[in-house]
Amino acid sequence: MKEIQQRVLAFRDERDWKKYHNEKDLALSISLEASELLENFQWKTSEEAIIESKQNIKEEMADILIYLVQLADKMEINLEEEVLRKLVKNAMKYPVIGIEETSK
Repeated sequence: MKEIQQRVLAFRDERDWKKYHNEKDLALSISLEASELLENFQWKTSEEAIIESKQNIKEEMADILIYLVQLADKMEINLEEEVLRKLVKNAMKYPVIGIEETSK
């Protein structure tokens, strides 16, 4: 994750784009890229979309992560820490239920 963050931020900084990136516009860009990701699946089964558009799906996923890394940087949020914290929270909220418990 550190290498991805460093490379994304270096790419941005080499082009002097940081001054254009505010929190609102970065969040908006994440949403727009997520919509572009969804477009690949519109009116298709998941299988059809993957067969027809896998490369574009990968690129849209990368775009989302790129903007998310930049938003985290702007807001001084450690994404790695937050993801790990959220996984712990989700594990408490959604505990694993054993097979024998579900059949009761």
